[in-house]
Amino acid sequence: EVEKIRIKVTSLGLTESRITADETIQQLFVECRLNSFLAEETPLSLPKPAGGQRIHYNYSTVINVDKEDNHAEREYLKSILLKPDLPADSLKFTVVSDPPEDEQDLECEDIGFAYVSLKEIFQKQRDIIEQDIDVFDSQDASMVIGKLTVTVEALSALRSVHEECKND
Repeated sequence: EVEKIRIKVTSLGLTESRITADETIQQLFVECRLNSFLAEETPLSLPKPAGGQRIHYNYSTVINVDKEDNHAEREYLKSILLKPDLPADSLKFTVVSDPPEDEQDLECEDIGFAYVSLKEIFQKQRDIIEQDIDVFDSQDASMVIGKLTVTVEALSALRSVHEECKND
């Protein structure tokens, strides 16, 4: 029951930037990645929102982290809790430009990144519910190009993993 991380990508809004100005960027989807072994993406690409508007994905997924079947994920969560200097302690959300149907020679392009720290969820003992997180420009990590509204419910799974660490 608790051995899950629930993730929801609700909506995306963009601020004026090279992204809104770039006419080759028309359709966007969002990928969510836990470390290297788990990536999920919104099944839909949605038309790029105009400034001040939002596109709504309302996409939910669940990462199972139970001992029996998902050992790698669980070991990764343990390492997050046990190794304070581990840099990759975050869920990474990538906003990806999906080329239009008639431009199939164009590649999908990562245009922005947003992060949720699982370690921080555990430290604060608080899940992230429908929270706006900054999306940073893939070409300039200091530039915020938009906001992604996400939910990450990981606290009960992290608590369970933490209990197990204490008992190991």
